[in-house]
Amino acid sequence: PACEEPHPTFIENALTKARHAAKLSGMAALADDSGICVKALDGAPGIYSARFALSNQKKSPTDTDNIQLLLKKMVGIEDRAAHFCATIVFIEHANDPEPLIASAQWHGQILHEPQGDGGFGYDPIFYVPTLQKTVAQLSSIEKNQYSHRAQALAQLYSALVQKFS
Repeated sequence: PACEEPHPTFIENALTKARHAAKLSGMAALADDSGICVKALDGAPGIYSARFALSNQKKSPTDTDNIQLLLKKMVGIEDRAAHFCATIVFIEHANDPEPLIASAQWHGQILHEPQGDGGFGYDPIFYVPTLQKTVAQLSSIEKNQYSHRAQALAQLYSALVQKFS
């Protein structure tokens, strides 16, 4: 079953989900929490990225709902700096006192309107200046090479190799 995500940080929520999975399964667990943080909005939507446009009418907002709300909140804002954040936690058991934690950011800017048809979530409005494309315009190979999740997984892989070798 799903796990509550009651904490204000990606790290705490990822660790809570990992502990929940390990407790239910009796096995080691891997969990993540991720989202988009916009500098001009004090880091919002942050941990609420997937449910940013949550309202009483809908149980789960669509990607389009979330994008539209973010663009509405960005009207008139010149500093459009943002980053995707991914935090991944590995624990050997539910009470593991030394979880492995990997966290990475992918920096870019929020566009004024969506561009590209690929990806999901905020990908159509997240522009990566170094690649001169939105994430929605990247191939899956490019996204898997540069993304916040790819960076965090590479960190976690290194930590796992070090721990278990």
